[in-house]
Amino acid sequence: MSTAEAIAHKPRILTGDTPTGSLHLGHWVGSVKRRVELQRTHDCYFIIANMHAYTTRLAKSDEIRRDSIAIVRDYLAMGIDPEKATIFLQSEIPAIAELTFLFAMLLPFNRVMRNPTLKTEIELKGLGETYSFGFPLYAVGQTADILAFRPVGVPVGEDQVPHLELTREVARRFNQIFCSVDEHAEDDDHVKLGGAFPVPRAEVGEVGRLMGIDGVNKMSKSLNNAIFIADDAKEVEKKVKKIFTGRQSPTEPGDINNVLFQYVRTFIKDKTRVAELEERYAKGDNLGDGHVKLEVAAAINELLAPMRERRAKYEGRDDLVLEILKAGCERANKVAEATLASVKQHANLVAWPRVLSYR
Repeated sequence: MSTAEAIAHKPRILTGDTPTGSLHLGHWVGSVKRRVELQRTHDCYFIIANMHAYTTRLAKSDEIRRDSIAIVRDYLAMGIDPEKATIFLQSEIPAIAELTFLFAMLLPFNRVMRNPTLKTEIELKGLGETYSFGFPLYAVGQTADILAFRPVGVPVGEDQVPHLELTREVARRFNQIFCSVDEHAEDDDHVKLGGAFPVPRAEVGEVGRLMGIDGVNKMSKSLNNAIFIADDAKEVEKKVKKIFTGRQSPTEPGDINNVLFQYVRTFIKDKTRVAELEERYAKGDNLGDGHVKLEVAAAINELLAPMRERRAKYEGRDDLVLEILKAGCERANKVAEATLASVKQHANLVAWPRVLSYR
């Protein structure tokens, strides 16, 4: 069996990121770590959703392009292998735009606007009533990003699960309307019953929501509370020292459910040591926050060291990154075009075979 045939027999997943700058530890524990694991056993497609970035950064297209390349560089640093997984740009897959238009017909407007993730973003970004029509449309577009590749699973962070539920609704509704799948059918049976789309499940990482170093909000670049994959060792130590717990003394019993101990459990590999730190901290057994932070910073730097080494190969080499993206877009278009052809056939849209190619 050839490599291509072997990959084709693996279950497929799709996930990705909107380019907003370099990736951070929240991305790693919430999704990317799982992607690195899954690329060994699954047919993986990772989308750089650059068109979605235009919903709030329309006048900063140069930054979006830069950030798109930066994310791919981070993927490669974290261990995504372009020989095992397909990394591609959303803007280079025309089938996604066509599917977005069709899927918008399947969703009531008020259903889209009830998406809790969408509502949260509007509030956090202070958009009020000034957001473009494209902003809520991106929630529909995200369903097309996913279903264009007909994945069985989508590795996501905890906050993205509501977005995926919208995708699952679209898959069910399309299958029911155009493929005669019974509305009471189990999600796992849709394809077997003739559905065009599997109903994809969420694959939430082992840490669904990593808190930022402010101890208040989820780790985020925009909130200036993130430790980035690209940070050097000194910067990591500096940021970890800023983690706020409110504890005053090493003899004061501490709360092991605070953000510092989320980092302890997430990044320190030795579970015996984790248990020891928890016990001493909870008792106030002369264990200061500063000492715990030093151990956390060391553990994070141990994790990031091989990533920094891999990343160095691509620093200043946008040409290498763009070649990887071009190859990925060619592979992605073959899959997305096949999906679109099937969709048009099921939806009784007049269509002729077409082939997309790159020069």
